[in-house]
Amino acid sequence: MTIKLCASFLSALIFLGTSISFAEERIEKNILVGMVSGLALVMDVHYPEEPNGYGIIHISGSGWSRLLSYDAQQLSESQVGIFGAPLVEQGYTVFSLNHRAVPRFQFPDPLVDVQRAVRFVRHNASEYGIDPQRIGAVGGSSGGHLVSLLAALDGEGNLDDPDPINRESAKIQTVVARAAPFDLTKMGHSANLSLLMGARLVNDPNSQEAKRYVDASPITYISNDDPPMLLIHGDEDQVVPYEQSVSFLSKLDEYAIPAKLITIPGAGHGPTFPGAKNPPDFIGAMVAWFDKYLTD
Repeated sequence: MTIKLCASFLSALIFLGTSISFAEERIEKNILVGMVSGLALVMDVHYPEEPNGYGIIHISGSGWSRLLSYDAQQLSESQVGIFGAPLVEQGYTVFSLNHRAVPRFQFPDPLVDVQRAVRFVRHNASEYGIDPQRIGAVGGSSGGHLVSLLAALDGEGNLDDPDPINRESAKIQTVVARAAPFDLTKMGHSANLSLLMGARLVNDPNSQEAKRYVDASPITYISNDDPPMLLIHGDEDQVVPYEQSVSFLSKLDEYAIPAKLITIPGAGHGPTFPGAKNPPDFIGAMVAWFDKYLTD
């Protein structure tokens, strides 16, 4: 079902939340989640003043990319002020992730990294004061792609792995995905996507190139046991077509998975939905979604 909301935008969401601060909460930065070929995989943990006992994975949109310089902003710091702060204010513990990115790395490296982070959070749930069986995720654009894979893939751990963290499940229990590319075969050409996949998509559906794109698409893995998903998308998005969310919602409905699409009229691509006309309260809808499907 597609929903167009007409509520005010949470006082302009403190409009465009890059100014939202975590002044009342404690932030623990650069928590070591794991090592990959000598490289540290880290995340930031945002603790609420009054925790409700539930955790949310947050992945910023980035085009799956990061700058190569040593002083490049970490992905974990990029958009958490917009989508993480309201959740922390409502008592959720938010885990904002980094992952390997183009141009240095290819798929499935980003997926492997965020799955490792979920396993780490689940394994250490008692330390973070959260329920290990009820973890949600929110992400936008490329981050929406990755959180949707966390939802759609089975995420089973390897029970024979010597590292107990890797024995944990990487499956999450509900998702909010903003402007996510759910079917990479229908995204057209982009430099970042070609770098991510290690190949440009070609027209032959039987080609190895096409198979890579299919294998990396969340829509490929939808099944009856997938968790509820809230989709948010601007209908004038020129980067990730709005039809991506419409088609994905139809697939979720086909499998009777609880799902909704919030359309942002006139909005283009980006976490602040540029160009939005009378933007709906998607932040309030996000919080309500997690309250309904994570804490109930």
